[in-house]
Amino acid sequence: MSGMQNINMREFNQNLIAEFRANGGTLGGRLANSSILLLTTTGARSGQQRITPLGYGADGDRFVVVAANAGAPAHPDWYHNLLAHPGVTVEVGAERFPARAHTAEGPEREHLLAHQAEIVPWLAAQQQKTAREIPIVVIERIG
Repeated sequence: MSGMQNINMREFNQNLIAEFRANGGTLGGRLANSSILLLTTTGARSGQQRITPLGYGADGDRFVVVAANAGAPAHPDWYHNLLAHPGVTVEVGAERFPARAHTAEGPEREHLLAHQAEIVPWLAAQQQKTAREIPIVVIERIG
């Protein structure tokens, strides 16, 4: 990704985060009907707090996100962060709460893949763009 695109994406995310927080988790424009959460991770190397807006699905009371990185060959930074520090903060709607994230594997991953049409319908299209197995991340509220 070129530096210019990177700056534009960072600016886009900053604007999205500001709109999300100003409107109690409601977004306008082309994201008006999207299920978006804000995931705060701790930087794997920096230790700094990083906020990433992500589309999500639900599996019962758990949140499901995919580390698609738009089908890029490498995992997104937020995924590396939560592998190092699985304790995260989630903002969804007007709520903010501590949570724990883990990568779904084995039977849990199979269950989520079997229901991906309802849970994360965009996974198949993203998976076609990359040879790596896209991680499916499950986020569970703490407490």
